[in-house]
Amino acid sequence: MATVITAASIAVPQSAGVPATSVRLAGQAARDALAGAGLSPGSVGVLINAGVYRESNTFEPALAAMVQKEAGINLDYLADPLPSAGFSFDLMNGACGVLNAVQLAQSLLSNGSTDRVLVTAADVHPGGRAADDPAYPYADLGGALLLESSVEPDAGFGPVHLRSGPGPTGTTGYLDTGGMGTGGRRMITVEQDTDRAVRLLDLAAATAGEYAEEHGLDLARTMVVCSRPAPDFAERLAARLGADPASVLAPAAPGSGPDGPDGPDGSGEPHTAAPVLGYLSALESGLLDGYEQLLFVAAGAGPSAACVSYRPQGR
Repeated sequence: MATVITAASIAVPQSAGVPATSVRLAGQAARDALAGAGLSPGSVGVLINAGVYRESNTFEPALAAMVQKEAGINLDYLADPLPSAGFSFDLMNGACGVLNAVQLAQSLLSNGSTDRVLVTAADVHPGGRAADDPAYPYADLGGALLLESSVEPDAGFGPVHLRSGPGPTGTTGYLDTGGMGTGGRRMITVEQDTDRAVRLLDLAAATAGEYAEEHGLDLARTMVVCSRPAPDFAERLAARLGADPASVLAPAAPGSGPDGPDGPDGSGEPHTAAPVLGYLSALESGLLDGYEQLLFVAAGAGPSAACVSYRPQGR
């Protein structure tokens, strides 16, 4: 059976005076996705959290457990006994994390381990507000995908392809323990190579091109949803693929200035939630109506890229 998207949602910080947290953003996106599908939190069997940058640089316990609690998923084992009791875990692979989670969800759903998988992703500045740190490159943004099985023969995700590129990682995020002083919980250092966007473009174009050729995708009938390492990344990727620029989408984070990640408001680049943002942007704008399927392309630190096709139900 195919794995399909039942619902999706994006969450952004609600107030400039309230510090953003990845748990709140992922939890809000999860609740909104479930509400959009008309489902209760207890209907989720597995939650996979793919966010990377967290409030106060929290690494333990697993944030997935906190997101599960925030979303209200199976909090009482007596009221929600097995097999419905939820299970959650973190899966961290940067910009490719959501597509990795889709790959794992396909296995869990196909072998009957669960009826529904909820994938969440959220990144926030460890100090609480990305816009207050112009040097920090990412947006405070959360997203969620609710995934289920479908008996529709041609619907759903195809196989997920992963690829690594040569050379330096391109982006490195770390806490400088030697210079953090007493403010380490609110600081993060993110270093990006000057040629990062060019190298990611090479890797994304090669990965998407090979995927389309191997699986017989007609790019003229395919909407490409990709990461946004640079404001013009979508246009440049379209040129490399020989595709219509209108068919390649890399939306800026909600609230961004006209130049997206390089905008004057410091809103930053969508990171792990970018595939969710791209999917919703294509869906809500009606862009999907002119295409047979989507091609998700994520590229980030490593350098690494992930690619997967998706055909909505009824196409």
